[in-house]
Amino acid sequence: MKIAQIILVFCLLLCGTGAKAQLFKKLGEVAEKAAERTVERRVEKETSKKTDQALDSVFSKKKKKKKKKKKRKKKNKNKDKDDTESTGEGSTDPTYTVKRSSDFTPGNITIFEDQFTKDNPGDFPAQWDTNGSGDIAMINDQKWMRLSGKSKYIPLTDETLPENYTIEFDLFTNGLDGKTSSEAFLTLLIEDNKGFTRSKDWCMAEISVCQFIGNRGVVEKVVKGKRQIRNEIGKDYRKAIKGASHIAIAVNKTRMRVWLNENKLVDVPRLVPENADVFKLAVRGLRDPDGVDEIYISNFSMTKTGEDNRSKLLTEGRLTTNSILFESASATLKDSSFTTIREIASVLEENPKVNIKIIGHTDADGPDDSNRTLSRKRADAVKKMMTSAYGIDPSRISTDGMGESQPVASNTTKEGKALNRRVEFIKL
Repeated sequence: MKIAQIILVFCLLLCGTGAKAQLFKKLGEVAEKAAERTVERRVEKETSKKTDQALDSVFSKKKKKKKKKKKRKKKNKNKDKDDTESTGEGSTDPTYTVKRSSDFTPGNITIFEDQFTKDNPGDFPAQWDTNGSGDIAMINDQKWMRLSGKSKYIPLTDETLPENYTIEFDLFTNGLDGKTSSEAFLTLLIEDNKGFTRSKDWCMAEISVCQFIGNRGVVEKVVKGKRQIRNEIGKDYRKAIKGASHIAIAVNKTRMRVWLNENKLVDVPRLVPENADVFKLAVRGLRDPDGVDEIYISNFSMTKTGEDNRSKLLTEGRLTTNSILFESASATLKDSSFTTIREIASVLEENPKVNIKIIGHTDADGPDDSNRTLSRKRADAVKKMMTSAYGIDPSRISTDGMGESQPVASNTTKEGKALNRRVEFIKL
């Protein structure tokens, strides 16, 4: 606009002659056009500015909406995360409290047990056999055996299973989801041989680990190659089988019962064939090649019911038992010990005038002084359990420890050492 004004002034000063007037006329026209172009550019600039502001306003709103949506999505994601953490789904932490049914009672004499304490991670456990694969894994500082492929697993024991026995183990599953196959199972199998081919007499309780439909577990019995029983378990235990849980089995002649945590899944009175006396675990249908579906076991034990401890203590005045077990080189009681301790406590409850002495014994591993101290601590641990859990008056129980000084078997064999690690109750 300033350039146009200068040209216009210049034209006015020079106006006079016709030629000059003609020149100034042309200059005036040029100035006018220049002024028009300047005005147009200003208008265009102002219009563009307003348009940009309008567009910025529109996109800013969209951006805010998108941001809010994203924030809302993040909030929902956090909510889902909180829900997952609260339910425990997706967690690989096997820490949990074992819940046993009130009608399950473990045996008091150990046939076989394995916590895999002497096995190295990555190795197959020494006390087991398999026709497939498996290895020891560490989960939260605890050793577990991973069951893999289409395989069977047999605990190695020379003792034939009696008519009445119990089996317990901790179970941990990881990676189960909506794509876990409906043909994926953990099988509790009882057969008439110690091999890996299916025999003529066998039975099973097959527990499904499938998550996307209701569990398809079954029970089955075959005698002389002919099926006699096959039926669905008919219970939905998808949530219970996911993560950490506890399996308990009780066999009483032909009757077989199975619990998952405190819930009874199976109770069939004539499921076990007469000749079937070998217990096996089996798995199939897992997504092993991708390493997705994982099944682990730990704290495995097989026990049987022996002589009535209650009557033996009262009539003979002395009871020696190997069924009270402790952690290695420790006075910490194992859960499998509680049945026998409860039996002895009930004797004292029902006979107020009876007092007892508890004596601990160890094998010959380690120094004499250390073993004597350990055996006394173990006797004290049993007393503490009886007084704290069952309310027995502490004055009715005395304790002592003999260490390795009174062996009842050779300390040169594994079996002999197991017999020497015992607890003795003496009626006073």
